[in-house]
Amino acid sequence: MSSINLLEKPHVVCIPFPGQGHINPMLKLAKLLHQKGFHVTFVNTDFIHGLLLKSRGPDSLKDLASFRFETIPDGLPISDADAREDLPSLCESTTTTCLAPFKGLLARLNDTVSSNVPPVSCIISDGVMSFTLEAAEELGIPEVLFWTASACGLLAYTQYAKLIKEGYVPLKNASYLTNGYLDTVIEYEIPGMEGIRLKDIPSFIRTTSLDDYMVKFVLQETERARKASAIILNTFEDLEHDCVKTLSSILPLVYAIGPLHFLQKDVKDKSLEILGLSLWKEDQHCLEWLDSKEPNSVVYVNFGSTTVMTPKQLIEFAWGLANSGQTFLWIIRPDLVTGDDAIFPPEFLEATKERRLLANWCPQEKVLSHPSIGGFLTHSGWNSNLESIGSGVPMICWPFFAEQQTNCWFSCTKWGIGMEIDSDVKRDEVEILVKELMIGEKGKEMKKRALEWMKLAKDSAKNSEGSSHKNLEKLIHQVLLSTKL
Repeated sequence: MSSINLLEKPHVVCIPFPGQGHINPMLKLAKLLHQKGFHVTFVNTDFIHGLLLKSRGPDSLKDLASFRFETIPDGLPISDADAREDLPSLCESTTTTCLAPFKGLLARLNDTVSSNVPPVSCIISDGVMSFTLEAAEELGIPEVLFWTASACGLLAYTQYAKLIKEGYVPLKNASYLTNGYLDTVIEYEIPGMEGIRLKDIPSFIRTTSLDDYMVKFVLQETERARKASAIILNTFEDLEHDCVKTLSSILPLVYAIGPLHFLQKDVKDKSLEILGLSLWKEDQHCLEWLDSKEPNSVVYVNFGSTTVMTPKQLIEFAWGLANSGQTFLWIIRPDLVTGDDAIFPPEFLEATKERRLLANWCPQEKVLSHPSIGGFLTHSGWNSNLESIGSGVPMICWPFFAEQQTNCWFSCTKWGIGMEIDSDVKRDEVEILVKELMIGEKGKEMKKRALEWMKLAKDSAKNSEGSSHKNLEKLIHQVLLSTKL
């Protein structure tokens, strides 16, 4: 392609929140837009970029045609990795410090003589990186917010202001966290969320003070969302129709364009097709091990990239899995256990040695779609939920924080594909639920329902016919290729 044509390409800048669960869906979207003819600049923080190079190799993110990686600082001390594990600190730092370096990056990109890239024509930022709205406004270009949460999760976040107004929060004192108050059903109507309890609303609302940073942050980000050119969600209309409809009545243009891992199969560029942005090395041996197992015989256990548990909770899960008699693949992230290594009793390791595999990390989409996987013990993060739905795999849900509680409630009560496990995990409950999931009658019914959702998910991403495919085309032509709305 000549340099003249190159400089005429539309140029999208994609900037995810610096966390694994936000980077992955943004990368999938960026690949799709590149396939559609966009020049892509993908912006990570310096810290995240360093982790990616460590995981993938020093030259892994170079020399991709019309798809380049740039970085900005996240504002936290370079040496303080622990600060980046503290969500409020990271949210506050990106909100207060990232705008200036982001504007500087845009200015460098728009100096097309030296940058040799087209001028920036649109920005897609994570829904919680809305400081970018100011930069887009100054340039007079469209700004799209990509909320990587579920539609139900985002809708629940938009309720924070009303929950405060109606007196549900703040909690009167800390005892309200344990005295049953969180089981209160919200009395006012939220279309699409009828019957939802306070405990099913994203967890930052569980506070005794409205000065809590994450409450203020959610209020700020959901209010700013109204100023975006459009909102995009990694979901599909059949799954979350009512929530998408309600969001469309209170926010700008809302496009459901998921599951992105199905739409991404349209990507033909081999160098991009194999590009992943995992912050940990993936153990491919998991797939070979699964090849040796019978269909629907393995419980996949993974609590995502941010969930942490106590040593006691680890042991309860371990013995529950052991006592269930089921075969399992358990992902033990290096930082899964708070303040300690994940140490298992020798008796557990001996009792399960013939029917388990423990690994640090894995290619989850491939694992979940493997025929031997029969169930998923999960934290109910949205990427995991959607990948499980897309593979027809029912779940046991142990939500940790944020909108994972909301995803869990929908999986269990609306979609019929999940069973919730108590936050105070006990081995007997784990054993019972794992058995039910894998060999019980309810498990069979959940599997049937999960397969029905899988078909609808695949239908949504069908080329030219599916709702998500059509919505992606609308997003491109109505927003990304237009002047700012």
